[in-house]
Amino acid sequence: MEPVAASSCSSPEAPAVSSPNIRQSLPQQGMTWVHGDPRKVLHPTDSYGQFCGQKGTSNAKKPILFFFNILKCANPAILINLQCPTTQMCVSKCPDKFSTYSEMQVQHKLSRSHWEYYRQFCKPGFNNPEKPISQVLRDEDCPSMIVPSRPFLQRCLPDFIALNGTVTVANRTRFKDALEMAHSVTELQDAAKGVTGLVNTKELGMKIVEDYAKSWAWILIGLLISLAVSLVFILLLRFTAGLLLWVTIISVILLLAYGVYPCRVLDCLKGIYP
Repeated sequence: MEPVAASSCSSPEAPAVSSPNIRQSLPQQGMTWVHGDPRKVLHPTDSYGQFCGQKGTSNAKKPILFFFNILKCANPAILINLQCPTTQMCVSKCPDKFSTYSEMQVQHKLSRSHWEYYRQFCKPGFNNPEKPISQVLRDEDCPSMIVPSRPFLQRCLPDFIALNGTVTVANRTRFKDALEMAHSVTELQDAAKGVTGLVNTKELGMKIVEDYAKSWAWILIGLLISLAVSLVFILLLRFTAGLLLWVTIISVILLLAYGVYPCRVLDCLKGIYP
């Protein structure tokens, strides 16, 4: 871990938005509109398909989406599948400190409050802080680590702060997960860009689908008019093919002459005024 000394000037930085591949996402948006619940495109849902913050459900007081391993959201493939490949849970608030599951197990022996805090970000109903870390990660009961985050677009995203020109999270530029694997803040930035890009792709796709849904009647009328005009034109060709052929030939000759004449005049002028 590499702490960075704090300065008197610091400012939160919202994650940058990357340019998504819209064309690949539109088919999924249309399928969601026709065969599913279009609200899922705009509002966050957990891994069970339940809306975060929806009244009358167990998530009524949990309006924010939390990613078990947000680092997996850095994969550009999420713009194709429209889903970050990690367990997602609805929470009432985002974590405000660095911690790992293995650290929590050690601290839990001293005070149960450490587990009570960490379990907020585990699957509902899981209450076994003594379970080996390997089994916890295998069953995806809890996240390997949590990082200081803040709500952004109803998602928990790392709380980036610029200190002395360096982007940090809680004064750190590096950190470790429960398996002692080192990670950098740059990885968190890439993951945050992936999440914001995913959300923006969904919103844009949703707007396009809504436009089609509102104007489908006019589109159909336009297609029918185009079909009628095309049929009339084909019928006219049967009786005026000869006339259209001569008109086309004469038009091409006139256009060529119109284009050649200015060029010829310019050549003459160059000869007179070299």
